[in-house]
Amino acid sequence: MLGTASTINVGVLMRIAAALIVAGTLSLGTAAAALAQTPASTPGTAAVPAPAAPSAGSAKPACANPDALGIGRVVEIDPTGGPGFGFEHFKQLDFLRDKEVVLTFDDGPWPGNTPAVLKALADECTTGIFFAIGKHATYHPEILRQVAAAGHTIGAHTWSHANLNGKKMTEQLAKDEIEKGFSAVKWALGAAPAPFFRFPALQHPPALVSYLGTRNIAMFSCDVDSFDFKARSSQQVIDTVMKKLDRLGKGIILMHDFQKHTAEALPELLRRLKAGGYKVVQMKPKFPVETLAQYDEELMKSAKLPTISTRPVSSVVKTISE
Repeated sequence: MLGTASTINVGVLMRIAAALIVAGTLSLGTAAAALAQTPASTPGTAAVPAPAAPSAGSAKPACANPDALGIGRVVEIDPTGGPGFGFEHFKQLDFLRDKEVVLTFDDGPWPGNTPAVLKALADECTTGIFFAIGKHATYHPEILRQVAAAGHTIGAHTWSHANLNGKKMTEQLAKDEIEKGFSAVKWALGAAPAPFFRFPALQHPPALVSYLGTRNIAMFSCDVDSFDFKARSSQQVIDTVMKKLDRLGKGIILMHDFQKHTAEALPELLRRLKAGGYKVVQMKPKFPVETLAQYDEELMKSAKLPTISTRPVSSVVKTISE
């Protein structure tokens, strides 16, 4: 059952620009309610035409689990000026209350693991932010569409998971990685994703932080790093997250839907969060990212993908809200 809806607008100064960020909060009822580098592409794997966009009129099924973790709050983020979230690197915007978490997943979409993560989240009627790698989005657009259809927020994680702070990485090459990544995710979805970005290996070059500010793209670090890419078992993922979370009391959790141990750990981890009294906060953007036409066009040529304008386009935000 849904609780009484209320909206709270909080004005805070931007770290990068003197712009205003508004976090609009919609309270929901609770009763029904990293860093792995991208491996070489699988031999023979090629970009495939994305399936038709999810119908904007499709209704999201009610939660069938009366004991589900659910969603505690929905927070709308104004990305103007490029705000940063996650105390690992950005300490200005502490919008989470005690016992609140944001679930985030990097490096997908990927066969087997991403669908397993989606199922675990659906079983608990909860949600996360998926930071997709551009190449992976072109390999498996149908999986990324499943992420969108399930109502999750989707951002980008560069085109190829290159370290943007590497010695041989020029500023222009880094911008190319960022922009091509967003264009690829847009192509896979058939609509622009959220203006949410996470740097590979959480490497934040100052020039690129400033650049994302001019592009009105919010940046995500984390508070709780699962280090699931180093884990030897699903239990180790669970133990790492809960130990850090119980110490901090809240936070943005960094995981990878690319990692098998994470997919295996998630059902029990979500149950542990529920038992510990934690609430999930869903983060949505006030508006989608505006990709650059240059990169949209270059992506079509280099990857030999269908032209975006010939494909059905729907609003991911609208699909999520219905």
